Amino acid sequence: MVFILFALSAFIVVLAAIQLNRFGDVISRKSALSGAVVGTFLIAGATSLPELTTSLTAVYIDNPDIAVGNMLGSNVFNLLILAVVDMFYRRKRMFNSVDRRQHLPSAIAGIVFTLVIAASLLFNFNASLFNIGIEMFVLVALYIVTMKFFNKGEEEEMDEAAATGRDYSLRAASIGFAICALVVFGAGSALSIFGDQLAQQTGMSSSFVGSFLIAASTSLPELVTVLVAFKLANYGMAVGSILGSNLFNLQLLAVTDVFYQKGAILSALTSSHLPIALLSIVMLVLTVFTLNRKPKENSLYYAAPSLIIIFLYFVTSYNLF
Repeated sequence: MVFILFALSAFIVVLAAIQLNRFGDVISRKSALSGAVVGTFLIAGATSLPELTTSLTAVYIDNPDIAVGNMLGSNVFNLLILAVVDMFYRRKRMFNSVDRRQHLPSAIAGIVFTLVIAASLLFNFNASLFNIGIEMFVLVALYIVTMKFFNKGEEEEMDEAAATGRDYSLRAASIGFAICALVVFGAGSALSIFGDQLAQQTGMSSSFVGSFLIAASTSLPELVTVLVAFKLANYGMAVGSILGSNLFNLQLLAVTDVFYQKGAILSALTSSHLPIALLSIVMLVLTVFTLNRKPKENSLYYAAPSLIIIFLYFVTSYNLF
């Protein structure tokens, strides 16, 4: 029964988050607040709301392993999405078709951000300020610097109406956004609660449940975004949405630490989160290599990084399980 309720919560989160992203896109295009910064923040917040809700609920029920595992696991699963879609549509050569100058800064920033998390886990830093880990202040500072100095060029917009065949008025989109946000909040909370019970009843570790089961559930909206981008042949949007979402998720990790009042949240974790952080770094390094290499006709040469990413994901998940 717990597994059924967990699956049902995940299903509701995915459906609501997809609609949330769609309504957010309409609001950013049609409202007076449709500037690039506000629009990007709104869409990023809409896409990442399931991760935030799930992690905050995990903090509330005092399960930091699920809270942090959900964020790190979502980043890893997002990169897996890119690799799997790239393999499935390998003839389109996605990574050869995007402007690397727009995406390399985000990928490199992701490596640096995750290195901060991995170093904190490896050396078990206990330093905190206002019960918030020092590493979280470092993450936020790096994010601000990244957003200020990395010029992403012009924003690539996805015409959601063209992709879905339906558009909404601003009023309808605003109401729909609010309703979907409430649904995501409720279903995301249930996902953490049932995930915690699932770990207790099955003997699976909370870090595995958070890093793989819950993370995969909350990352499915990103999969839909990538597939829609492919439908529109907008490969830059596919890559950019994943890399940008990963950076935003690590900032939400800092928000989660604010609500965890027992000290730095990373110091309360089991050791099994370090492999996830290291896996994320390796995946990002392979992504940087893929973006930066010179195109060749050899199919195996092109497919190798994505194949390695998929292999490493399943090997790591099996070992943690």
